[in-house]
Amino acid sequence: MRRLLPDPEAVELDDAALADAYRLPGRSVRADFVGSLDGAIAIQGRSGGLGSPGDKRVFRTLRALADVVLVGAGTANAEGYRPVAADSAVGALRTALGRPATAPIAVVSRRGSIAPGDRLAVDSTILVTCSASDADRRAALAEAGVTVLVCGDDDVDLPTALDALADRGLEQVVCEGGPALFAAALTAGCVDELDLTIAPALVGGETRLLPATLPEVVRPRLVQVLEEDGVLFTRYALR
Repeated sequence: MRRLLPDPEAVELDDAALADAYRLPGRSVRADFVGSLDGAIAIQGRSGGLGSPGDKRVFRTLRALADVVLVGAGTANAEGYRPVAADSAVGALRTALGRPATAPIAVVSRRGSIAPGDRLAVDSTILVTCSASDADRRAALAEAGVTVLVCGDDDVDLPTALDALADRGLEQVVCEGGPALFAAALTAGCVDELDLTIAPALVGGETRLLPATLPEVVRPRLVQVLEEDGVLFTRYALR
């Protein structure tokens, strides 16, 4: 993987250099997606079909740099999310970078869509929900060890949720989707950076980075481009 922008370099980036290329200072929220040239973010419902070895490296790096992984319940279910394990590739990279070996998964769900017994119903998981979710389910998840954050009344209030995470020392957030959560975060003005892997593929279909028109056009600023095997790894600043 090499840098195209800024300051083009032909040298290959090792893990430490890649981490340096993606570091953000202080409290931040970054969104991480892989997309095709025509804007699709999934093939047959999964993002893996658009991925590459380089994209997996960037994915691991962003998780290694983050204090917490934020994801919508639908994406967590479709992609088979599990807790970040200390003996995983991400855990090993976190350790190599001087970070705690594990990081919590924060699942955003208006309905509290984690069931006791699910693979994410463990004490390292955070459920971000609202008062409209089922109180008995919230209590059962709390009994299973899940940290339950009630943020908002009829829907999840993302700024309040991010404040609650920061109060727990979880200031650097990587948001891994899905599109509805990303759109809500953009609308709420919560996203500092979009890290978009652009795969050289044409897919078609309806699964896009944003599911509907935003209230206002957002114009990100391109700050970095890396490349490997025709795949582009971009960083866009949003604020």
